[in-house]
Amino acid sequence: MDVELRASDDDRHRVVAELHRHTTAGRLTLDEFSERAGAVWAARTLGDLAALTRDLPALPDPAAAAGGGDPIGHGRRELLLLFAVAALTLLLLGGFLAVTR
Repeated sequence: MDVELRASDDDRHRVVAELHRHTTAGRLTLDEFSERAGAVWAARTLGDLAALTRDLPALPDPAAAAGGGDPIGHGRRELLLLFAVAALTLLLLGGFLAVTR
């Protein structure tokens, strides 16, 4: 990585997400997270961004930790499953009401 390359907004979003995961893990306080997140948006180069996470251990890639699947596709599957369960519940309830009347 060339530390003198200009950082993109995607690079900044990636670093803020990494800082958030470290905060969730208890490595950073909320004040430290806030301070570093502010510095992320002021960073101009990849080197500036790297300096903000230099004292933190490397984290596994969240996509790889989730099985490497597409997180959007996974959410759609969960939503489809929820819809199917709701539809089945309504059908069973309708059948029960039809039989008991």
